[in-house]
Amino acid sequence: MKLSNIASYAQDRDWHSLSKEFHTKSFLQYYMYNFSILGRPIIQMPMDIIATQELIWKVKPDLIIETGIAHGGSLVMSASMLAQIDYCEAVEAGTTLDPRASRRRVLGIDIDIRAHNRALIEAHPMSHLIEMIEGPSTSAEVVAQVQEFAKEYKRVMICLDSNHAHDHVLAELEAYAPLTSVGSYCCVFDTVVEDLPPEISAGKPWAKGNSPKTAVWEYMRRLKDGSSKGLHSEVMVFAVDKEIENKLIMTNAPDGYLQRVA
Repeated sequence: MKLSNIASYAQDRDWHSLSKEFHTKSFLQYYMYNFSILGRPIIQMPMDIIATQELIWKVKPDLIIETGIAHGGSLVMSASMLAQIDYCEAVEAGTTLDPRASRRRVLGIDIDIRAHNRALIEAHPMSHLIEMIEGPSTSAEVVAQVQEFAKEYKRVMICLDSNHAHDHVLAELEAYAPLTSVGSYCCVFDTVVEDLPPEISAGKPWAKGNSPKTAVWEYMRRLKDGSSKGLHSEVMVFAVDKEIENKLIMTNAPDGYLQRVA
């Protein structure tokens, strides 16, 4: 019944119109700035927070790479999910859990990690699962660092949520989407910029036509024609998981939940 309900939501135009109206108001009123995870602010719509934790549980990654750190709420949420996975696996195996022995990690990248945010993230109980790199996420140096770090991990999930301009997001996709494990996800946030009125991006370096969604479309086109490939020149296939956005109705990431299927 749940799957048929979700499938039917895609056709409910009235509901989607209400969602768009609420979503527009949410941006104009900074609604997504009102929430926190385990004490750290997270700048996301509640629906996407729920979707992200569902995906982490589904994939059970041993590494989550996130671009865009801000106050660190997303890093803390991801780390807390990895800790819960460790705990549940220990319970199922009948073993004793040593939290600090976990190999799972969240790797956050940001061009500017403010000193007070870094201090609070590093003081958080989840910090033993968090690593951070300060620098431009698309620079050759940072990309090389991340790729080297990721070599030690088998199941990798990606979340892109930094500069939302087309060229920047496309460069992040080229750099980090190939690190996504088959069956895992590369989540591109704020693709909704393409769908909402222009006033929500007034004064920003991104807008309709220059957004994360246009970057996703271009990256998917490049994958299809073979001009973009994996780390070892292998053919990669990503698919937009429409079931997620159909279920959420209102999401910051329409067309942005990308599952690597090959």
